[in-house]
Amino acid sequence: MNSLPTQPDSILIRSTNWIGDAIMTTPAVRSIRKNFPDAEITLLALPWVADVFASCPHIDHIFLYEKNGRHRGLMGKLRLARDLRRKQFAMTILLQNAFEAALITRLAGIPVRAGYTTDGRGLLLTHGVRKQPDISTRHQVHYYQEMLAGLGLRTGDKKSPLELFLDPGAVQEAEALLKERIGAEDKEKPIIGLNPGAAYGPAKRWPAVKYAELAARLAHESNGLILIFGTQADQEAAAEIAAGCNEQVLDLTGKTSLALALACIDRCHLFVSNDSGLMHVAAALNRPLVAIFGSTDHVATGPHSDTATIIRHPLDCSPCMKTHCPKNHFQCMEQITVDEVAEAGIKLLQKKIANKD
Repeated sequence: MNSLPTQPDSILIRSTNWIGDAIMTTPAVRSIRKNFPDAEITLLALPWVADVFASCPHIDHIFLYEKNGRHRGLMGKLRLARDLRRKQFAMTILLQNAFEAALITRLAGIPVRAGYTTDGRGLLLTHGVRKQPDISTRHQVHYYQEMLAGLGLRTGDKKSPLELFLDPGAVQEAEALLKERIGAEDKEKPIIGLNPGAAYGPAKRWPAVKYAELAARLAHESNGLILIFGTQADQEAAAEIAAGCNEQVLDLTGKTSLALALACIDRCHLFVSNDSGLMHVAAALNRPLVAIFGSTDHVATGPHSDTATIIRHPLDCSPCMKTHCPKNHFQCMEQITVDEVAEAGIKLLQKKIANKD
């Protein structure tokens, strides 16, 4: 494999498609910038991922892949390739693994195309990296960093910490929103975030009835404000959770931009979440975090954080990586009790309050 150009004037990074995956690429994005400090770097991202990088200092521009708009379907992909061709990028690094990503950048005429050779796309790449057989036994942040190392780039800190930069406007909006619920006399009141949803499927979701019991207990024991995060799809679960918390809850499901949700999570003294994109947000923001795992792999996609506690009950069939429980008993989640989640959360909350950081 030929070496990558040492001083490309412009680089296109193809982002991953999900919020959690995008968060886990942040060390790789940082590594790309450190290797090419003078390059103009553009990130190609789907609209719902763009806010993850909107304030990132390592990115100069964000190019939206409007998959449900002007770039929809086959003609839309050809239009995207033409749009990218006009930018005359010198090089692209594909963090997303799909065949489509390599094909579009090939059609765009980008002369240097680098990434993993997975999904049968090796012939479309000028600089391909073979995936190491043992990579699935390590956290996913290393998956992206090892691809860069395979391209001859320096990846820095072996721990590869996550990072997330907040939009200043969203931070102000979050402060104003929370100030309405927490008066000046209660400014030390704990803020606890709950995330009962998970986009991948119901197998990743701890039951809403358990979140409701947890919320009531945490509200009682901490006298804090409970924030419920999620999309419109989570509003039914949020209503069930809120019902037992009286006035101590603020339901944000489907009511915020991603940028505002990130800023609100940053204000939380404790965050409890299923394996989801917002779990990775809390990890990147170094929030005290209880992460509930059932059907998915806590080693590969667990919170990459020193302030997180993972709760799981391993079974012979877990992690199955399925969207729905294939055995229809859901025991990997049903066996996780409210008591153990609450105890882990209260311990983290007390430590956070004691440190006052």
